Amino acid sequence: MTELTNRLPRAVAALASTGFLLALSAAPSAVAATDPLAPDCVEYVQGWRYTDVHNGCGDAVAITVDYTNGQWAPCRVLQPGQWATFAGYGTDGNHVTGLRTCDPAATAGG
Repeated sequence: MTELTNRLPRAVAALASTGFLLALSAAPSAVAATDPLAPDCVEYVQGWRYTDVHNGCGDAVAITVDYTNGQWAPCRVLQPGQWATFAGYGTDGNHVTGLRTCDPAATAGG
């Protein structure tokens, strides 16, 4: 079930990026909107307080998180097998809508 809940937001994000769906919430940051979706070997588990992201790929990957309200998230480089922690959905229900690759130098601020 966890795998399905992790992949479903990515599938919705993919459809939205190809024009099949209209955005239902605030648009993500300009940087996130232009970066490609994270590879399938990068997965996440979100909770109330934290969203944990795992790089299951064979290579390092730079990842950021997209949220329903478009809030900023840092770009983190994860080595193979490494985990990183991002914000969770919190009391306002700000859920993760997907993962994207990113350029750490371009997203150093907030």
